[in-house]
Amino acid sequence: MAPMRKFLFTSHDGYGLGHVRRNVTIAMEVVRRDPSAHVTVLTGITATPSWLDHPRLDVVRVPAVVKHDDGQYGNDELGRDIALARRSETFEALVERVAPDVVVVDRHPYGIDGELRPGIDLARRRGSALVLGLRDILDEPPVVQRELSTDRWAQVASTFDRVLVYGMPHVCDHVVEYGLPVFPTYTGWVAPDPRLNVVGAAPDPHLLVISAGGGADGQAVRRIGVELLRRCPTWRGLLVRGPLAPGDDDPCAEFGGRLTIASSADGGMELYARSGASLQMAGYNSTIEALAAGLRPILVPRRAPRREQAIRSARLASLGLADVVDAGADADELTWLLHRPRRLLAGDLSRAGITLDGAARATDVLFEFASRREPAGVAAS
Repeated sequence: MAPMRKFLFTSHDGYGLGHVRRNVTIAMEVVRRDPSAHVTVLTGITATPSWLDHPRLDVVRVPAVVKHDDGQYGNDELGRDIALARRSETFEALVERVAPDVVVVDRHPYGIDGELRPGIDLARRRGSALVLGLRDILDEPPVVQRELSTDRWAQVASTFDRVLVYGMPHVCDHVVEYGLPVFPTYTGWVAPDPRLNVVGAAPDPHLLVISAGGGADGQAVRRIGVELLRRCPTWRGLLVRGPLAPGDDDPCAEFGGRLTIASSADGGMELYARSGASLQMAGYNSTIEALAAGLRPILVPRRAPRREQAIRSARLASLGLADVVDAGADADELTWLLHRPRRLLAGDLSRAGITLDGAARATDVLFEFASRREPAGVAAS
């Protein structure tokens, strides 16, 4: 009998749910293909979305370190330094206890401020393979280039066995635009397996999904969506509040049943698949889920503390896969867009070079490393 394969996923989770959501999507592909695998997910989010509460995942919590409006990370209860120290201790202890075959780090190679280094050093000494995962768009090139020039990225090429980019280079080439110090493997975009989400879904051409991802900073999307429903009385709305959204806004009463609220986007692809349109922020996961469900979303990107969403929106729009509006847009401007064809045609994604099998392709890489215990240095792709 082959030995049980062990995987440890970690993400800094400094803003929203996107990093751990991406890790969990890949982790679920791992356990789908290898039911005997042991998967540990380390996360600092405070929310408890249902997709994180899965019996096949060993979820370990660490203190949250949240990015504030000034771009700095902090923990209001413990203080930044204590929170980072506890995160470091927990990660190193997990490496010691789990002895993973593969460690997957999302976005920041050594954590927010180097707190992962002791655990990463231990993992390398013990023969674990180290994989760094990066989303499709990181930020404006000058911002990323400055980051890559600091010690936060020192020795990445000799420390990590593989760097994965969860996108494709024709949308963002990490070597050309950012000066990434290794040649990464581009997996395509990471989306949940549609077979698990949209079975039996039937689109309602007059259902508008209004979604702001985790919800912490989605006030503009919610405001625009509610105003759109006021001006478009033939449409119904489903407002996805998100687990991090404030709970004091409930505009449903004025719509006489035309607007309902969902507390989270746990079934995001199913909601998108049965809707006629979506108005949403442009975070990685919700945007890819909308595209995977066959929608051409109307995107209202966040422009701070990073411009990642604005860049993603513009590039998807240039491929004909989305429309983009500013957070200050008047609802009259969006009424026209709402009545344009909002569902993608068969082949639109493939013609644009958008592939959504990133979880499967990332899992191929993880299984490749799990089958051989000794790391071999960063490989060019």
